[in-house]
Amino acid sequence: MLPESLLETTRFLDPLNQPDETTKGVGQQFLRFHLEPATTALLPVNQLTEVLTIAIGQIIPIPHLSACVMGVHNWRGEILWMVDLGHLIGLTPLHQQALSGSTYTAVVIHPSTTTRQTSSQIQAGKMLGLVVHRVEDMEWCNPDLIQSPPASAISPALAPFLRGHWLNAQAELALVLEGNAIVQSFSN
Repeated sequence: MLPESLLETTRFLDPLNQPDETTKGVGQQFLRFHLEPATTALLPVNQLTEVLTIAIGQIIPIPHLSACVMGVHNWRGEILWMVDLGHLIGLTPLHQQALSGSTYTAVVIHPSTTTRQTSSQIQAGKMLGLVVHRVEDMEWCNPDLIQSPPASAISPALAPFLRGHWLNAQAELALVLEGNAIVQSFSN
């Protein structure tokens, strides 16, 4: 079962989004988002807590950290580290992209486990805010159809976080990212 906050937050996406024939019975649901205008990525829904819209000034920069760490945000009274996901995996940093508006979109992720967790147990664990260019919608994907790209096509920055790539029914290519690897990279 999804955390309550994700269910409420994703109502604007497509709550009636159902698996198509290629994913029926074996599908996994993913959140589709953009890291750059032309770069689409997916994260498994079971690793997501919430999608946030944050005013730029609500992310407090912390000096002397990795360039992909944008700072911290007060999220429900807790400190949430905010990371530019595109920058982390070797793409153009958000501050160098032509963004309009005064807000960021962030996806709050947590490590997934094999046991059932309550919302409070998940919140007590390691959470991370991934700032992205734009959130699009939910996508059903057959995990067996996720393909591994050739090693020569993967940048060293992307490799630790890439599960593979997926081509949907509309022939749109998306990177499939591994949320656990992203969270663990900041646990050290």
